[in-house]
Amino acid sequence: MNKILLIIKREYLSRVKKRSFLLVTFLVPLFIIGIYALTIYLTAESFRNSDAHVYVIDQSGLFKDGLADSKSIRFTEVTGDVQEQKTRILSEKERTFLLIIPPDVEQTRAIELYAKETASLNVQEAVSKKVENVLRDSAYARAGIDPVVLKSINPQVKVISREITEQGEKDSSAGAAMGIAMTLSILVYICLFLYGAQVMRGIIEEKNSRIVEVIISSVKPFQLMMGKIIGIGLVGLTQFILWIVLSSALVAVASVGMVNEEAVKAQLEYRQADSTAAVPQSGAADGMWNTAMEELGKIDFQTIIITFLVYFFGGYLLYSALFAAVGSAVDSETETQQFMFPITIPLLFTYILSFGVLVNDPHGPLAFWLSMIPFTSPIAMLVRIPFGVPIWQIGLSLALLIGGFILTTWVAGRIYRVGILMYGKKASYKELAKWFRYKG
Repeated sequence: MNKILLIIKREYLSRVKKRSFLLVTFLVPLFIIGIYALTIYLTAESFRNSDAHVYVIDQSGLFKDGLADSKSIRFTEVTGDVQEQKTRILSEKERTFLLIIPPDVEQTRAIELYAKETASLNVQEAVSKKVENVLRDSAYARAGIDPVVLKSINPQVKVISREITEQGEKDSSAGAAMGIAMTLSILVYICLFLYGAQVMRGIIEEKNSRIVEVIISSVKPFQLMMGKIIGIGLVGLTQFILWIVLSSALVAVASVGMVNEEAVKAQLEYRQADSTAAVPQSGAADGMWNTAMEELGKIDFQTIIITFLVYFFGGYLLYSALFAAVGSAVDSETETQQFMFPITIPLLFTYILSFGVLVNDPHGPLAFWLSMIPFTSPIAMLVRIPFGVPIWQIGLSLALLIGGFILTTWVAGRIYRVGILMYGKKASYKELAKWFRYKG
């Protein structure tokens, strides 16, 4: 046991003290938050700079003063030759457009929008909404329907989702749960391969440099494998904990003084300015932000973080034992492909299903069994956790994951003890089976 602890200490400290580890650990949260901040800022700027001037040639006579200006678009009715107006569009420097409304617009439901460059989807959508509103009001008037009364009738139903548990009722949010589930599945899928590959790469490097021959003169191959697996796993766990702490701190600071809601507000006003619904626009962005925070507040983040760390480490131990066996069987990374594919199939299968089947039916039979099988549970269970999973299922899943790790480690250890000393010979599945059956 002391020898395993020494190997764990060596693997852990040798990686934690690296400058690359420190840079990745502290810069990744800053990078992610910076990307979000930059995205919000650029989105806000794009909407601020999206003002458009639309010249209108109304050949139908239905739109006399009917196209009201909005915050982003200004309409000007013009007359005269169409070609002359097209020429003016080319000569003007500001973002100008020429809208031609044909005489039979009520039958064709088609209009033409000219510009020096292709009009953005936002401009096209806004112009389309304005024209549709006028045509709709005209149709209402012919049918004897008061448009003002019709617009005032705007029933909006809010579904308040509640979950019944043994402890009582609690609020739930399917949208927030789905977003978190997808994030966790991506994170676990990437990280299991990232840190498992570090184990495999380290073994290949030590094997090729013949350092391993010196090391196993003092420790058993199984002790060396376990030390490397647990040591690198603790490095990954440390990095995740630091990421969570740093990200939480940065988000807390940003929420106090650095959260820029202008992008959301600008986009919302841009789209709602053309809406026919009689809904006040002031405070809409604030309402969206508050709603998002309210939905996130329904999520049990404490349970999610704890189970994420447990399943990440359990899944890492299971797959790293297999990665270690692969690393011991080859002399270079290019030879690992034939052995890596069978290992990746369960994770890849579950990862793909998490985007559809698992989030749509997190309590169905397929989701249940995938969360019980050790090779798929690190992703499947984490996808299900935000939707609420009974404690007994989590306990059974963890017990099977631990059992799967022990069995996998025993199998990998029997291959590892022989493969770690094999050089210059390409291993095959038949060779691995022979190594597994060797006694001693």
